[in-house]
Amino acid sequence: QVQLVDSGGGLVQPGGSLRLSCTASGLTFSNYAMSWYRQSPGKERELVAAVTSGGAVTNYADSVKGRFTISRDNAKNTLYLQMNSLKPNDTAVYYCKALGWNSWGQGTQVTDSS
Repeated sequence: QVQLVDSGGGLVQPGGSLRLSCTASGLTFSNYAMSWYRQSPGKERELVAAVTSGGAVTNYADSVKGRFTISRDNAKNTLYLQMNSLKPNDTAVYYCKALGWNSWGQGTQVTDSS
């Protein structure tokens, strides 16, 4: 059974930074592309960023391009999302997901403190 544990969220001022982590188990992590999604109250869950299995190729939503960086450490079965220059609209619960698996972690809350 795939398990994804999201962490690293918190309260942050506009312009601040956070690094999210997602630790995976129950799958061969290095075989799968991974993604970060987010969901704000009253909105649908949206794709934020994705990375290929080896980490060489990344893609981002236009709204976060240039501010967020997705990366992974396959030796640690961990996915990261470095978030810089945070904006109020980035407030959401963030989730990681493995391509091909319909499993979600518990999510981690990122909240604008303004």
